[in-house]
Amino acid sequence: MLKVLEERHVPVADLFLIASAKSRGTKLSFAGRDYEVSTLEDGLWRCANAALLSPGAKVSALWVPRLAEAGVVCIDNSSAFRQQPDVPLVVPEVNPDAIRKGDLIIANPNCSTIQLVIVLAPLHRAYGLEEVTVATYQSAAGAGQKGKSELWDEIAGKSNLTSPFPHPLFHNLIPAIGAFGDDGYCNEERKMILETRKILCLPDLRIFPTTVRVPIAQCHSEAVHLKFKRRISPALARKVLSAAPGVMIQDDPQKNVYPMPIMSADRDEVMVGRIRQVPGEDYTLDLWIVADNVRKGAATNGVEILELLMKRKMVKK
Repeated sequence: MLKVLEERHVPVADLFLIASAKSRGTKLSFAGRDYEVSTLEDGLWRCANAALLSPGAKVSALWVPRLAEAGVVCIDNSSAFRQQPDVPLVVPEVNPDAIRKGDLIIANPNCSTIQLVIVLAPLHRAYGLEEVTVATYQSAAGAGQKGKSELWDEIAGKSNLTSPFPHPLFHNLIPAIGAFGDDGYCNEERKMILETRKILCLPDLRIFPTTVRVPIAQCHSEAVHLKFKRRISPALARKVLSAAPGVMIQDDPQKNVYPMPIMSADRDEVMVGRIRQVPGEDYTLDLWIVADNVRKGAATNGVEILELLMKRKMVKK
């Protein structure tokens, strides 16, 4: 978040860095100045106009209402508020008008949802989306720094007793992210279903997700099959997506050009390629989506929400 704030030259008059007690007193540099880390309990956040939060659902559920009650506009990256009806769930390229005057809590969607809806939204507006089948290929970074560290340790032959994964990840694929419900779907899959419906305002949209953890460090990929109400073609889809904000088309398979995590890391665009259609299936489309889950899937989307609020003068500069 700090890196994105600095890169985008977001005007910051003062900065309050907050972490857990074990990090209190640590100093970090931002825009040429050192800042000392405090904790939520220290209360320095009361001087802030806005907060970018990513402490996990339990901490957010406890503290975000306190910050909001004190007048701090909260952009929360956890799952704590995403399904609350009165809390907007926002991807600025897709549904900026979901934010209303007076909103003090705004939810940042799940990383795999963000890159999916950025592609679905313009196609839905043009052709009427009916059904989504998606298989994700999610990086170790989706489990935070612990996930990346675990992958590096496994590659180095080290074993940990506190792995965030239920099975070894190196040389493996894990077709489960989060706890399973009685319906056989895991948490990550339920998030994709519910969040996509909410962001697109399509409460009855048919969505069939399978989420898979894969042994790469960063960037999520998605294989997507779509069904529409109106006829579509790859050429028409490319035309729509080429004009969509936040989307970059990489689609020349004859020259081996298509999105890959190794080319998407540290970028904010959502890459789309392998745009194709089974002959005779004029109402369907298949495509491949890749994005950096740490940037556009988390930090950048949150900062873009902040920029949107500042532009609307809902947060003081």
